[in-house]
Amino acid sequence: MRKTSKKNVTTEVIKKHIYDNIKEYAIASILFIIGIILGVIFINNANDLQITQITNYLSNFSGSLKTDYEIDNSELLKNSVRDNVILAIVMWFVGSTVIGLPIIFGIVIFRGFCMGYAISSTIITFGLGKGIIFVVCSLLLQNLIFIPALLALAVTGIKVYKSIVKDKRKENIKLEIIRHTLFSIIILFLLLISALIETYISTNLLKLAINYICLLYTSDA
Repeated sequence: MRKTSKKNVTTEVIKKHIYDNIKEYAIASILFIIGIILGVIFINNANDLQITQITNYLSNFSGSLKTDYEIDNSELLKNSVRDNVILAIVMWFVGSTVIGLPIIFGIVIFRGFCMGYAISSTIITFGLGKGIIFVVCSLLLQNLIFIPALLALAVTGIKVYKSIVKDKRKENIKLEIIRHTLFSIIILFLLLISALIETYISTNLLKLAINYICLLYTSDA
């Protein structure tokens, strides 16, 4: 009963947070989608040399996983944790300033661009069916946490900006920045969980699926 009650409370808190900030989440989501579209457009308009470089890289990477190549999980985790910590710190810092809003928007668009770029280049390399398998195994699980966490960081930054612009009282601005800081710390833990999933779950799923993908890719060549 206690566990169920805690889950219900957590769910209600999340729902209320999203409802209270629905406009901000809509803005952040639209910017992320714009980034994805830009990433897809970039790949679709890449020249033959760029496409060849992308396909060669992904083919070589998948080929190495098909052999006895072992991914250094500790190095992968270290890099992923470092990148996510830097992301959280940067978005917290710029979100604490009145001039940081364009930077927040730029980060969200850029991360969306990276997602669109990765998905589109993978599908171009392996084809639709095999590409989807690759994307699901390598990107899906961690991004189920990463993307909402990224949007949440953007939203809290937007809230601080609105507080600074609309409310000149230092006490209220200070309180909003404290909330922003505590919220960013919570989101950082989610980003660390995303890094763990990427390292120890998505990587293993990819290694399980890569032989199948490479087999089909080779048969189509």
